[in-house]
Amino acid sequence: MNIIVIDDDRLAALSLKTILESTGSISVLAIGHSGAEAIALFESHRPDVLLMDIRMEGMTGIEAGEHILQKHPEARILYLTTFSDDEYIVKAMNMGAKGYILKQDFEGIAPALETVLRGQRVFGEEVVSRLPELMKSGRQSDFDSAAYDISRKEEEIIILVAEGLSNKEIAAELFLSEGTVRNYISGILEKLELRDRTQLAIFYYTRMK
Repeated sequence: MNIIVIDDDRLAALSLKTILESTGSISVLAIGHSGAEAIALFESHRPDVLLMDIRMEGMTGIEAGEHILQKHPEARILYLTTFSDDEYIVKAMNMGAKGYILKQDFEGIAPALETVLRGQRVFGEEVVSRLPELMKSGRQSDFDSAAYDISRKEEEIIILVAEGLSNKEIAAELFLSEGTVRNYISGILEKLELRDRTQLAIFYYTRMK
């Protein structure tokens, strides 16, 4: 996998390059330290994934990402930051970024890059835990279940998963057995080509209008 690393902390950027390349499956094509460099480097290298910080002097990572995605909607951008501001989380999801993880989750960076390369989205646990509150205003009515061949019952289960309910709690809510709920969730994940409940919650919330 070929990536570009953008971080205004030069030492952090170099450390990321060293550690990620030590995996043997990731090659860092270039390092940049600003939003403007991110745009230029993306154009010249067209990486598989752009790993980018958010808060930088001048043009922010969000602004650079918006610019890149307007011209290259297929671009895979994974945000890596020490900040978990609600405003950034919502912007990252709405603009089409493939992920937003915190730098503190260091061991999860390489797996997150692999997930994004496969075309899936990934958000750190601290981010996921706040999705229901952040996206609450738009919920169920805008979810296009028919486009994904999702039944009404499956839609109800998706909503409850997104709200953080366990299988036991969903079973009680819908008067089903836990086994039936597990089967429903397995079927939903297969239809949507998702790996787990976390990705299911992200799928739901990031498709709200």
